[in-house]
Amino acid sequence: MVSTPELKLGQKLNEGKTKQIFELVDQPGLVLVQSKDQITAGNAVRKDQMEGKAAIANKTTSCVFKLLQEAGIKTAFVKQHSDTAFIAAHCEMIPIEWVCRRVATGSFLKRNPGVKEGYRFSPLKMEMFFKDDANNDPQWSEEQLLEAKFSLAGLSIGQCEVDIMNRSTVAIFEILEKAWATQNCTLVDMKIEFGVNVTTKEVVLADVIDNDSWRLWPAGDRSQQKDKQVYRDLKEVTPEAMQMVKRNFEWVSERVKLLLEPQASGRVVVLMGSTSDMAHCEKIKKACASYGIPCTLRVTSAHKGPDETLRIKAGYEGDGVPTVFVAVAGRSNGLGPVMSGNTAYPVINCPPLTPDWGAQDVWSSLRMPSGLGCSTVLSPEAAAQFAAQIFGLSDHLVWCKLRASMLNTWVSLKLADKKLQACSL
Repeated sequence: MVSTPELKLGQKLNEGKTKQIFELVDQPGLVLVQSKDQITAGNAVRKDQMEGKAAIANKTTSCVFKLLQEAGIKTAFVKQHSDTAFIAAHCEMIPIEWVCRRVATGSFLKRNPGVKEGYRFSPLKMEMFFKDDANNDPQWSEEQLLEAKFSLAGLSIGQCEVDIMNRSTVAIFEILEKAWATQNCTLVDMKIEFGVNVTTKEVVLADVIDNDSWRLWPAGDRSQQKDKQVYRDLKEVTPEAMQMVKRNFEWVSERVKLLLEPQASGRVVVLMGSTSDMAHCEKIKKACASYGIPCTLRVTSAHKGPDETLRIKAGYEGDGVPTVFVAVAGRSNGLGPVMSGNTAYPVINCPPLTPDWGAQDVWSSLRMPSGLGCSTVLSPEAAAQFAAQIFGLSDHLVWCKLRASMLNTWVSLKLADKKLQACSL
């Protein structure tokens, strides 16, 4: 048994080139992932100790997983435990490395002669490799993966699970690509792994994502690369060369913290014609909160007090905070048109329709005079989503939540279909 002051560790479940995994005796279903100071290349053909690498890698992984989790991606990560270790859900790992590429470089060029370095993949290029050091991690096809008939933690890895991992890899890459773009850094390619959570039986992003996992080119310039490729490219491993590699890893671990910071602050201001619409407006506010967007509720009538409506508008325009106005007015929507005609900020109509006159009332939101650009969205949740899409153009954290939400909706449909098929058989 191994023990620490904070945690009681059980048996070592696994040990790789750069980490060890221990069970947690007092926390069933959780493990401790302990990083090592070792750096390797070419399936450990080259192997060196880099003092401080464990802390750097753990810091990077913890920030990356926090970003992904806050966006809404399901991962095994629970929390950072120490400078060199984090706690995660116990997973049985699927022995596949999923590789996602935006720019052609590295081994792809060797396997695809004639393609020039820098070729940009749109859509992203997906590849998978079977984890087998003895055979240098051979590339696999989807058919090989399906024919392997892996069964892990009681879950058979079939077409549904393969599709989920494929779609998730793309979403995870796009989220991290968007985040790194805020630092003027190109995410060139990335490898990730999935596991089956032994408790929930779900396929989740697992293992680590650190500077061994990707290629990063500041300003899109390969000569400035900050990833492990610098170590791979060393002709001779000297103390000076290793210090250069370490500085690059430290650069990434410092920058990755910035990925958690919003690039712009914005807000939604909901204007309702009457407090009778409060329940409708609260739904908008709750949905905005799910995207991390502040939302303020106000009461004003463009028919009964147009001067007050315009005064409220001016107050929000005057402080310089990017704002999306949502007009909630039912019987005769004057709020949306008046706001749209007097502000350059986006205005969304979200009328609360009633069973009696709703079909007629909605026309006051749909038929606008010329020169007005307000849109109309009937669902309060959809109005908040539309506002989030506007803010997502300048705030990567909001965009990441939208992207993860798209993925989660797709996965839920995929799993529902799998369950229905199982019931029909």
